[in-house]
This record gives sequence, C-alpha cells and structure tokens, in this order.
Amino acid sequence: MEDKKPRILVGKPGLDGHDRGVKIVARALRDAGMEVIYTGLRQTPAMIVETALQEDVDGIGLSILSGAHLPLMERIMELLHAEEMDDIPVFLGGIIPDEDIPQLKQMGVSAIFGPGTTMKVIQDAVWSQIHNAG
Repeated sequence: MEDKKPRILVGKPGLDGHDRGVKIVARALRDAGMEVIYTGLRQTPAMIVETALQEDVDGIGLSILSGAHLPLMERIMELLHAEEMDDIPVFLGGIIPDEDIPQLKQMGVSAIFGPGTTMKVIQDAVWSQIHNAG
C-alpha cells in the first residue's frame, strides 16, 4: 500500500441531508494523500456497499447525524460481511451517543468520531487503520 494512494469511500447513509462536515472530512483525507470517493447524500446501505465493492476501496467513512446510526450501521456491516469485505475498516462520524459506541464497535466499526474531533485525529486514525488492514 506504500506505492498507491489508499482509496476511501465517504458517504451519508440514510435521510440526513447535512453534508458540510463530511465534505470537510473528505477534503482533509484528500489533503492527507488519500483518494476520496464521495457518494453524496441519501445513500442506502446497499448503495454504499455496492460502491465500495465497485471502487475497490481500502476504507469506508460514513457520517450520520440523523440518530439512525445503529440500524444503518448494522445493515452496512451485514452487507459488507455478505460481500466478504470484513477486512475493510469502517469509520463513523456524527452525533453518536456514548452508550452506543460499544455496540458499534462490536458490529465492527473501526473508529467513531464525534463533534469537535480534529481533522488531524481523523487523518491519523484512518491512515493507521488502513495500514493495519493492508
């Protein structure tokens, strides 16, 4: 993975229409040397996993502000497993209550970023997880 840019899919699952933060994160990941594929708003879990498969991504970063993070992530993780893509790190950002973090980690989410997380922390975590997975 040293000789190619890691490919990161970034998207907004569900009906949440607030995309300012995810666009800032996408730019920060690009600025850190990653290739970013932004899927846009209102993606279904199936659309996200299909794009990840087609684009042969090294990581998936999702932003959920709607409060539907548990059912959306459960379905995304199920679909990734069905496609034998369990080795791809999945990152989640948004409004995530502390009490939901253990369940998300148990599902297989690699890292969770809440409001106020610096871009440097996100960049470093993504690089670290991508290199550990590769």
